[in-house]
Amino acid sequence: MALSEINTIKTNLQLASFGGGCFWCTEVFFLRLDGVHSVVSGYCGGGIQNPTYDAICTGTTGHAEIIQISFNPDVISYTTLLEVFFHTHDPTTLNRQGNDIGTQYRSVIFPHTEDQKIIAVDCIQKINQAKVYPDPIVTTIEEFTVFYPAEKYHQNYYNRNENQGYCKFVIEPKLTKFNKIFSGLIIAK
Repeated sequence: MALSEINTIKTNLQLASFGGGCFWCTEVFFLRLDGVHSVVSGYCGGGIQNPTYDAICTGTTGHAEIIQISFNPDVISYTTLLEVFFHTHDPTTLNRQGNDIGTQYRSVIFPHTEDQKIIAVDCIQKINQAKVYPDPIVTTIEEFTVFYPAEKYHQNYYNRNENQGYCKFVIEPKLTKFNKIFSGLIIAK
């Protein structure tokens, strides 16, 4: 591939920012999708600058644990990313995912454009109308302000710690379900 082709591909990338509970449990799915260039775990939506994981865990900063996805819309659409997002966490529980409780674990979308906001609102309405879940979606759509990457040890967590207890008992069952539902979107290894 010529350098000019690589540069064109890189400049065509867009961002998507989602929070679906613990970022360890969300980044693993998106890292496997064809068309996703990178996934970075981090923090968004709060009131302090340069938050740390310890500060976030107090639940007092207003930040959510999120992932920021860099993707090629010619390969995977924002709508498809939302579909994966809504199938890989429980968007009907307020400020909670499993045993993770607090506003830092809220289900949230931070759109980067007005089009992304419109698509997200439409997606939520369609899922609620179709009664995909027994309860209505409580995912918030919040203004994107600043994204702070999380500490290095949080990045690509599952792939670096597959045998750790949390990964085995919490993430792995979700990953098995994801692999069945979204097998057509996963990068071939």
